[in-house]
Amino acid sequence: MNVLVLNCGSSSLKYQILNMGEEATLLASGLVERIGLENGVLTHKPEGKDKFKTIQDIPNHSVGINLVLAALVNADHGVISDIKEINAAGHRVAHGGEYFQDSAFVTEEAKANIKACCELAPLHNPANLEGILAIEKLLPGLPQVAVFDTSFHQTLPKEAFMYGLPYDCYETLKVRKYGFHGTSHKFVANKACEILGWNIEDKKIVSCHLGNGASVCAIDGGKSIETSMGFTPNEGLLMGTRTGNLDLGALLYIAEKKDLSIQETNNLINKESGLAGISGISSDMRDLEDAAAEGNERAQLALDMFAYRVKRFVGSYTASMGGVDLVIFTGGIGENDSVSREKIAKDFGYLGLDFDKDVNAGLRGKDMVISKEGSKVKAMVVTTNEELVIASDTQRIVGAL
Repeated sequence: MNVLVLNCGSSSLKYQILNMGEEATLLASGLVERIGLENGVLTHKPEGKDKFKTIQDIPNHSVGINLVLAALVNADHGVISDIKEINAAGHRVAHGGEYFQDSAFVTEEAKANIKACCELAPLHNPANLEGILAIEKLLPGLPQVAVFDTSFHQTLPKEAFMYGLPYDCYETLKVRKYGFHGTSHKFVANKACEILGWNIEDKKIVSCHLGNGASVCAIDGGKSIETSMGFTPNEGLLMGTRTGNLDLGALLYIAEKKDLSIQETNNLINKESGLAGISGISSDMRDLEDAAAEGNERAQLALDMFAYRVKRFVGSYTASMGGVDLVIFTGGIGENDSVSREKIAKDFGYLGLDFDKDVNAGLRGKDMVISKEGSKVKAMVVTTNEELVIASDTQRIVGAL
């Protein structure tokens, strides 16, 4: 089965096409940028062939996806000979609300429920839905599957997902913790257990997806029971430009004193804060580490705050599960930044985790145990692959029809 995986944003879309044989094989990947703007860009990367790039106006997602389909069958840089060789499409959808506890075959009801969640994820769900509708138009009859960032966290118990607000806010507005990065947390937990030869059903795992957006997840017996992101991706850890956990009274105080509108307040907590806001330099961990090495105190503070908060969540989630067997590091920072991993994991001796500083040093983008032999609790770097999860779920659901 050849699965086209689409991740549609408001003005861009990422894609991969994978052959889901006994082992999944990536055939091509790419990115469409500047959708809705002049001089849109398609960058197409076929495996084993030269990269291809084209610039033209791309007024909407349908035009962008049509460019992708044309690239896939192009005589020079294509990877399939006919568009009919695409057997299914899998879509990343940011928010499934309480409607979806698993990935879902796209039906009229599923589309209506995805649309109903647009209020919960106004920057993402409309674009995700537009990608689904574009495929319907361009490839009528092609089976489609929606894979949700939130569905893995639908196993959170009510005491974990509820907020201390009047109950009416949950009943009428559906304000609760939903969590995100679920596709990644699920994938790396299962992958780690496969590598270690463990049965995930009797293990307690804390997964740290660390990147510009970052979250921690407590996984008990293969199920998410707690996660740091909440009603929006702003809750939880300090991130690239997001505040993470914040006293709401402080936010109200700032908004009043600075006379901020709702939109300006939203920009403050989502686009002007986090590592960039603390350091005044950058949201990129590499820039901050370079600046800290040169004596920049605010850059060092940002690094220390980031590591401290991850440590705090790992300890908290260990308590939530009554123990821990494995701590996972994944995502752009988790997989590639050995300095951050050391700052976080070196203090986990109290959990029974004997961190291996030497194995960790310089490790980038490779699955590896970074705790010492005989450590009661293991730590691992595990590379994530959300596109593979989407393709796998698409194959599973379409194959079961």
